[in-house]
Amino acid sequence: MKKTFYLSLILFIIFASCKKDEKSTPKSDDQPKEEIIEIKTTFGTMIMWLNKKTPKHRANFIKLAGEEFYDNTSFHRCVSNFVIQGGDPLTKDSIASNDGTGGPGYLIDAEIDTSLYKHDFGAVGTARGNDPAKRSNGSQFYIVTQTGGSHALDYNYSVIGKIIKGMNVAITINKQPKASDKPLTKILMDVNLLLKTQAEITAEYGYSNFDW
Repeated sequence: MKKTFYLSLILFIIFASCKKDEKSTPKSDDQPKEEIIEIKTTFGTMIMWLNKKTPKHRANFIKLAGEEFYDNTSFHRCVSNFVIQGGDPLTKDSIASNDGTGGPGYLIDAEIDTSLYKHDFGAVGTARGNDPAKRSNGSQFYIVTQTGGSHALDYNYSVIGKIIKGMNVAITINKQPKASDKPLTKILMDVNLLLKTQAEITAEYGYSNFDW
């Protein structure tokens, strides 16, 4: 009888200890998720971290990606050793002459602070017209492919993110045949909003600057 009692007591203690460990170790599903951007092309996939210090641009990009706004738009401008640019909805049509002139119909207030972010290699910035307030086009963006960065842009354009994986894809895109900086063959993109924990982002992409 005593043996049965002690065995039951030991099993209870082990069970209670396991339950305690389960509660003290949060499951990955319970961890807060970060919003990151996946840009898929025929040349591979790029992963973009959105700059939290440019909240207006960040919220806008998340909104457009969630609405599938960018899907089937193309990288319409590729300047060798400088940038690749895309995000214009007019690139979906067959009129090549209007590529680079479109957007969602609104501008975004400039968020420029060179003490916090610059046009380093892999930086993602927003295109704009000749706007005195330096407001950004609502959807067009570019990726800096110049190895040393393109710092002449620092004081004039908002840096809204950075490519944390797949810069080799951006460079490959920039090397495609083109005429007057326009690719001869359309380079389409499929843009998706991903939700991942900080631990997953670090493990998969080696990125950990989550305050940026």
